[in-house]
Amino acid sequence: MNQEQKSTLLTPALCRGARGMLDWTQADLAERAQVSRSTIRDFEGGRHDLHRATEAQLRQAFEQEGVSLRSDEREMRILLTIRSASEP
Repeated sequence: MNQEQKSTLLTPALCRGARGMLDWTQADLAERAQVSRSTIRDFEGGRHDLHRATEAQLRQAFEQEGVSLRSDEREMRILLTIRSASEP
């Protein structure tokens, strides 16, 4: 059983990239994830890491808009799922 394991670690670059795909400001992400804007600013600026719960909140905000994030030692990926107008 040789399954490829992908880390789901959110990096500052992935966070900025995902926000860019959604055309969100740091304030937009903070509001949707229910965290402070300074948390987003400091994380993206490399000033501190995220707590697991905060990372989960950011991921959930992105995933609700169709963005999924993947990273491992070789690559980082941001995937955007296009939804039709009839999908919630």
